[in-house]
Amino acid sequence: MRRLFSLISAVVVMVVLALPALAQWPAFRKAGVPRNPDGKPNLTAPAPRTADGKPDLSGIWNLVRGAAGQRGQRGQNGQATPPPPPPSGPPVSTFKNIGSAMSGGLPLQPWAADLVKRRVADNDKDNPDAHCLPMGFMQFHNHPEPRKIVQTPQAIYIIYEANSGLRQIYMDGRPLPGKDADPWWYGYSVGHWDGDTLVVETTGFRDGLWLDIDGDPLSDQAKVTERFRRPNFGTLEIDVTIDDPKAYTRTFTVRVNQRIMVDTELIEFICEDRDATHYVGAK
Repeated sequence: MRRLFSLISAVVVMVVLALPALAQWPAFRKAGVPRNPDGKPNLTAPAPRTADGKPDLSGIWNLVRGAAGQRGQRGQNGQATPPPPPPSGPPVSTFKNIGSAMSGGLPLQPWAADLVKRRVADNDKDNPDAHCLPMGFMQFHNHPEPRKIVQTPQAIYIIYEANSGLRQIYMDGRPLPGKDADPWWYGYSVGHWDGDTLVVETTGFRDGLWLDIDGDPLSDQAKVTERFRRPNFGTLEIDVTIDDPKAYTRTFTVRVNQRIMVDTELIEFICEDRDATHYVGAK
């Protein structure tokens, strides 16, 4: 029974993933998808580009977990996934613990390490995800439910199926707001292009956010820098650098690998927290 509460979100996800195909948009053949002679998507084809020559990150993306038969493949005729990235770059993060692949784990400040221990010992009962609140920054990136990127010249929007989350990344040259800005769950995000890499800087977070299921914190002093790359049609690499001197002893970077989902759409996700007091570990 230990850690049962921390598995509640995973159980909800599995239930959603098990829904029959008729509960979703029927599979349909999307335009603009490069295909092989057999009609299956060519995921290693060159990444699409916008009218101004920048990589087009638009699409529905799912976390690369190495498991076959995930939701979305039903409408993709069992297509092959993109080849795994080369064994280089930052350690790959996970939904449960973003520092699980880091040697020695995350560089937590002593108070933050104690906080994580308490959260884990308390079965993660205060995880915002389990209470239908906006999830932590990295929880959204690593969530097993997909997300949709909509790219325009002035702004990029990321629509997360999980908890119907929405991020807005402004590309119009505006600066980040000052320290007097009202703190937000997702912070304030501005982006610019560095060659073929989209660089997104985010500040202005609420204090006490959760980065993952284990409860690694993100404070109101954090600055997060994401670097999005689309090396081919089917692959999205996101390197996330977290600079949070309040919670961590040094800056660190982790990677998120995602793959395209074609011929499908997001499904409606409604989260309702009627009463969490019956959960294991709740008080």
